[in-house]
Amino acid sequence: MAGIEAQLEPVLHWLAGARATEHTDVAEKSRLLLLDTLGCAIAGLGRSEVAAYAKQLAGRDELACPGFPAGLAPAHFGQVMALAACWDEACEGLARAHGRPGLHAVPAAVALSLAGDGTLGATLDAFAAGYEIGGRVGEAWRIRAGMHVDGTWGTITAAIAASAIVDGLTVAAMGAAVQAAACSLPANLYAPVRQGATVRNLYAAQAVSRGIETALALKAGVSAPAHVLDETIALTFDPKHLSALAPPGEWFLLQGYFKPFAAVRHVHYGAHAALDWRAQHGAATAAITAINLRTYPEAVTYCGNRAPAQGIQAQFSLTYGLAHALVRGTLGPEAYDESALADAEIRRIEKLITVDEGGTFASGRGAHVIVIAGGVETTVAVDRVEGDPDRPMLAASVVAKFQRYAGPRIGDRAAADLADRIMVSPFDAPLVRVLDGN
Repeated sequence: MAGIEAQLEPVLHWLAGARATEHTDVAEKSRLLLLDTLGCAIAGLGRSEVAAYAKQLAGRDELACPGFPAGLAPAHFGQVMALAACWDEACEGLARAHGRPGLHAVPAAVALSLAGDGTLGATLDAFAAGYEIGGRVGEAWRIRAGMHVDGTWGTITAAIAASAIVDGLTVAAMGAAVQAAACSLPANLYAPVRQGATVRNLYAAQAVSRGIETALALKAGVSAPAHVLDETIALTFDPKHLSALAPPGEWFLLQGYFKPFAAVRHVHYGAHAALDWRAQHGAATAAITAINLRTYPEAVTYCGNRAPAQGIQAQFSLTYGLAHALVRGTLGPEAYDESALADAEIRRIEKLITVDEGGTFASGRGAHVIVIAGGVETTVAVDRVEGDPDRPMLAASVVAKFQRYAGPRIGDRAAADLADRIMVSPFDAPLVRVLDGN
């Protein structure tokens, strides 16, 4: 296998000549990615912790220090957008990368584009480039056991997207951004998820901030090293599972998924099975006395949390997701409100669920759910959900999700108008006008 530098070079040359906005299908998917990430962020900003964090970072013109410029805002804006977008675990992902390149690329590009009066088209092209690099390294570089993927290679993703805004889509600029960002990749832990600590939601936010800072520093003349990727891989990732980078020419962005549910992707299959069961047998759950969930090993590894006490634990819980969907017929951000976490029937149902990781599914992922209710055993099997590669979420569904998430905070009419502007505005429209409508 050729060295990582040799594999990366042709991808950078491809991206320097490619533009997402020059391909109709890639451009539409990029618009949808911006819409979905923004919708998740608007909803997330309704959470008290996120709102308080954003307030602390908000610039105050009256604060000043001789020799210091006012309003060091782009990195802070990117941080808040990333933190809010992943708070309810409803934002996008790329299965083959085992992570979320859009979560890291979109806020970085949007923050710097707003700060520099960039256009909608330039913003889409920038985060698409970051997505393509992030998706490739995410697929090739697997995290070590006990780590969480957010914020690791996402730092490179954000740096590419940010660099594309401030320095253009050139091989030299993107190459320097990769090398500089690779010097500060973190080894983020999965442990906060198990404990219910929401510091995990800072991982992507901090990666976005590092990416923006890296791009601005390089633009200012700070220098990047060369040939550090192999060292980065050895220190941060698992060298036993290193694979080759996918070659240029294939748009990973077209393979990314949007989530119909606010939960880790592994939870979706059991939740979908629960909704199918409700559709067949009714909403009443009082007669249920036993449930068995058979799924695949990776789902159990990452989402084996039982009896979650905090929202982030519930987002990574196969049993809670299934129980909430079965009892309430939904699995949106409301599933992580205190009232839902304390719901007696959801708790009762969750305790009844046994989990078996020995399932085999044609797609590699799925859920086989056996429910015993009133002494009668019924079975529901799911190996495809909306958002899977062979069942992409329709554009209308993504728009509808945006309106569900953003409407309660900014108003239904404003949400509909914003979605329309993002989806139909010309590429040369200033991003600030696309987002604020003025």
